[in-house]
Amino acid sequence: MTDIRERANYSHFTSITTRWHDNDVYGHVNNVVYYSFFDSAVNNVLIGKGGLDIHDGPVIGLVVSSSCDYHAPVAFPERIEVALAVSKLGRSSVHYQLAVFPEGQALASATGRFVHVFVDRIERCPVPIPERLRVVLGELICNLPASTTKDLEP
Repeated sequence: MTDIRERANYSHFTSITTRWHDNDVYGHVNNVVYYSFFDSAVNNVLIGKGGLDIHDGPVIGLVVSSSCDYHAPVAFPERIEVALAVSKLGRSSVHYQLAVFPEGQALASATGRFVHVFVDRIERCPVPIPERLRVVLGELICNLPASTTKDLEP
């Protein structure tokens, strides 16, 4: 089975520098910040390559599901790379597989999934993914299994 933690399974990466306020009282990046990393990586592609107009476009993407599994901590000051792949591309939805790697590392510190449904900006009803976006997302399709929450050992 393919390990979703392995860098070799991803082809798109977004570099991010952790910030002082990302750390929590335990000295590592707080769990909620990982969702911001995921959101930044996804929107970097949607806006930068897919032409999604987040301010005035007729179509927007709404997050309907997300999760994250934490494997090892990262902390400020550290550069990370957020890997992005598409595990399923539907008519109006896309499932992303994401991974957070300390810069240059082979195994991810965190893995997650994120689902967007594209909707009409006004009516909020699902609409087909715009063609330019569909092409860009199609280039990111991979055969990675979706990450799942694992039972924690005591």
